[in-house]
Amino acid sequence: MELFRAMNISAAGMDAQTTRLRVVAENLANRDTTGDSPGAEPYRRKTVSFENRLDRALGLERVRVKKVEPDMSALPQRFEPSHPAADERGYIRAPNVNSFIEMMDMREAQRSYSANLAVLEVTKGMLQRAIDILR
Repeated sequence: MELFRAMNISAAGMDAQTTRLRVVAENLANRDTTGDSPGAEPYRRKTVSFENRLDRALGLERVRVKKVEPDMSALPQRFEPSHPAADERGYIRAPNVNSFIEMMDMREAQRSYSANLAVLEVTKGMLQRAIDILR
């Protein structure tokens, strides 16, 4: 039945966006996590990529998380000579997490999750009305 397929697609979208929200929360929680010794690697922002995957049992394509990987962009440096991870010039390597970008990613993931939830609720209502008609 097509309604069950629609529900399945929406549930897969919600699952993918839940993973994305978890990664954004991890990035925000670690935005100040630096190394504890000179030259130590600070926290690297993580990114989520998605892909469509054919579910042969259901005969439809569903979105899923392809991978969660570190963002290999440049790490900013900050002048903090008293920090234990400061190099001989007094600079530390800071995480490449930008709170503004993370908040925008979070809003986008929330809206996508909400859109999938709305489709799920409408589909559920249609199924309920079909059952009511059959009674």
